Amino acid sequence: MNVKRALISVSDKTGIIELANGLKDLGIEIISTGGTARLLGDKEIPVIPVEKITGFPEMMDGRVKTLHPKIHGAFLGLRENPEHVKQAESMNIQWIDLVVVNLYPFEKTVAGSDVNLEEAVENIDIGGPAMLRSAAKNYRHVAVVTDPADYPVILDELKTGEISLETRQRLAVRVFRRTADYDSAIDRYLSETLMDEKILRLHYEGGETLRYGENSHQRALFYRDRNCGEPSVADADILNGKEMSYNNYIDADAALEAVKDLPSCGVAVIKHTNPCGYATGKSPAEALERAWAGDPISAFGSVIACNSRVDLAFAQFLKGKDVRHVGYIVRDGKMLPQDLPGKFVEVIIAPGYDDEALELLSRTKALRLLRIRELKDYTAELLTFRKITGGMLQMERDLAVMESFQVVTKRSFDEEKTALAEFTMKACKHTKSNAIVLGRAYGSGSFQLIGMGAGQPNRVDSLRKLAVIKAMENLQIEYDACQPGESLIDYTRKAMGEMVLASDAFFPFDDTVRAAAEYGIRYIVQPGGSKRDQDSIDACDELGMAMAFTGMRHFRH
Repeated sequence: MNVKRALISVSDKTGIIELANGLKDLGIEIISTGGTARLLGDKEIPVIPVEKITGFPEMMDGRVKTLHPKIHGAFLGLRENPEHVKQAESMNIQWIDLVVVNLYPFEKTVAGSDVNLEEAVENIDIGGPAMLRSAAKNYRHVAVVTDPADYPVILDELKTGEISLETRQRLAVRVFRRTADYDSAIDRYLSETLMDEKILRLHYEGGETLRYGENSHQRALFYRDRNCGEPSVADADILNGKEMSYNNYIDADAALEAVKDLPSCGVAVIKHTNPCGYATGKSPAEALERAWAGDPISAFGSVIACNSRVDLAFAQFLKGKDVRHVGYIVRDGKMLPQDLPGKFVEVIIAPGYDDEALELLSRTKALRLLRIRELKDYTAELLTFRKITGGMLQMERDLAVMESFQVVTKRSFDEEKTALAEFTMKACKHTKSNAIVLGRAYGSGSFQLIGMGAGQPNRVDSLRKLAVIKAMENLQIEYDACQPGESLIDYTRKAMGEMVLASDAFFPFDDTVRAAAEYGIRYIVQPGGSKRDQDSIDACDELGMAMAFTGMRHFRH
């Protein structure tokens, strides 16, 4: 498609002088409006004011200037249609081959805290969307640009002689996406301002077909939010491995969100969106080893996120055989340790990989290696959405951990136990309700999730049947490995006494406190807020336990 005439009318002047100069050098005639025409004229770029084409001056404070047959006919006419050509000639309509238009900044205007209705309405563009839609409809004959980022592409193709059909098609689609988003923003604002009615319209792109959904009989697509400024698995670079699956994305997102909460080097090992392993360390490898040790059986087939760059030691740990006892089997009525050879994981997410680590991990062809942006200096998304049949739920994201740390018992927390309580509550926050987790310190400022109970109808079961059992299994493995000079029972109670138990919600009764005490647990952190809080406080004081309230619940359904 050869370009002889172009119309330029832009609110955002970014890059417009360079584009117009390029068009001038190619001998392309330029038509323009208002402020754009004045700007080009000031830069000594020849321009034809739009009123010379229409025969009418811009009027009504610029509200009416391009809504004219000589403009829209020049966009919409089909060049191969003899009747269209005849009508254009009889009306002295000359074709316009290139349209460069962007819109009044309505979204930016209404985002201001002090905007009023009159100002918002004046920033509703009428002529701009009309021109964009007219030109995009006729993409076979007209190229239309609304994003300054596309200016270099247009100039490069024009220098070769013409703008390709493929480019015109792509630009036309972008136009209709832009006008759809623009109209949606106007709808949202006016619906709330004039009708007191909130409207939700979401925009996601890509539509990547996944192998299947949560189960093999379900079809699935994955869409991306191109406007998200927060590091995410959605915009990660896939450096190695098979394509991501539906479940991979769900678990990878859960893993990444968990390590975002850790201020120091940390790792989350996720299985079915729950952290079966969660730890901090002096290095990525140390954090991984501790996280993996929290539940090595569940870690098989897991998704792992690290908030620091993956080094060779990290990769070597995953590649090495797991020689620790990681579980138990019953044989002849006895609990015997069971070995698990090797470490199989589905996905690793990290902000970077050292060359040696990437080379070693990439030897596993199916292992998906995702590289995200650095986890610093970003603005977090504030809202999250969840679809239910017939509706959509919107809520603020759960980005905080504690509102306060109020010790409510006679026994207190020292500095290390306070830091451990915060870590353990972070693990609890990322665990499905009803959640009970046990955390412990294993070095200066390093912490480990050692027992996790998730998704139970009551939190006493989460404690007794899951979190404590897993912690005791891990402690018996340690006991067998080092054979300290004390009984297993004494060793276990001593270790449990140094742990912190975190609950995602308050205790409605004192039963959880008393159950924890049976295992030697002496430190508890929970939101508080129950009508029977005093019962739990009294039980802690009776049993010599410390408890702190955070004032913040973390249900996760």
